[in-house]
Amino acid sequence: MKFVVTGGAGFIGSHLVEYLVEHGNSVIVIDDLNTGKIENLKNVHEKIEFIKGDIRDNNLLRKTFKDVDGVFHQAALASVQESFTMPEKYHDVNVNGTENIFKVAKEFGLRVVYASSSSIYGNPLKLPIKEDAQRNPINPYAQTKVDKELLAEKYAKMGVDIIGLRYFNVYGERQSMNYAGVIKLFLESIQEKRPPKINGDGLQERDFVYVKDVVRANVMAMQSTVKHAFINVGTGKSVSVLDLAKIIIDASGLSIKPIHGPELKGDVRATRADTTLAKRLLNWEPEMQLEDWLSKTITDMMKSH
Repeated sequence: MKFVVTGGAGFIGSHLVEYLVEHGNSVIVIDDLNTGKIENLKNVHEKIEFIKGDIRDNNLLRKTFKDVDGVFHQAALASVQESFTMPEKYHDVNVNGTENIFKVAKEFGLRVVYASSSSIYGNPLKLPIKEDAQRNPINPYAQTKVDKELLAEKYAKMGVDIIGLRYFNVYGERQSMNYAGVIKLFLESIQEKRPPKINGDGLQERDFVYVKDVVRANVMAMQSTVKHAFINVGTGKSVSVLDLAKIIIDASGLSIKPIHGPELKGDVRATRADTTLAKRLLNWEPEMQLEDWLSKTITDMMKSH
């Protein structure tokens, strides 16, 4: 099969590209390298077609989508804090760019699996969060994710197969600051033997899901018979930021305590996915446990220092 991956040089996109290549698919990556890095693709660079380009460029999309079997749309601007200072740019790239993709997919009869986000729920009324919970974005980034879902609904009514995967906090190798940045920041502190810094009281709860589990969800969604849905991709477990810091400090064997800074604007209090739908529609379940990944990563990190 032949697939396009937009944002394929990014954190999640690059893992998806590796998986697709390993499983014998041809892959075209479109990435403007705004946040993506070409070295994220170093293991597969020879085996893919890489196009440095922008999803707002309609001609590029039409040329690229002509002979493919499906599109994995991962490209987006993804920093909550930055979205407050650049709301127009976030709307242009995330919403208008996504509409381009849906339009061209409609023209060529292509199936699209794309990255939505748990941020669309804002501060949920109850946990775990089911897919029918109210959409209540509390920052401009989350608003773009809601606008994209409204577009997905519109194009699905026109007959395009579109599945939106609502990622919870994705972590793993090659993690960028934007995605579940707290794990990356805490690990960097530990590496430098500095205390991890917590924004706010640390009682914020997060559902952390491993990047390779997210990749499997994408592929299973593409292979499924589902025409249109929004599906949570999380673990159904959550951990407070304070407990996360404690797990990381304990695994490192350092005798330090976390420090607290001011809380971040637009930060939700708690996320935890109800993953029943993913299991039912895609037969997908997460495999990696956060504690296992952390202890292995920290052990390897301490060894190399």
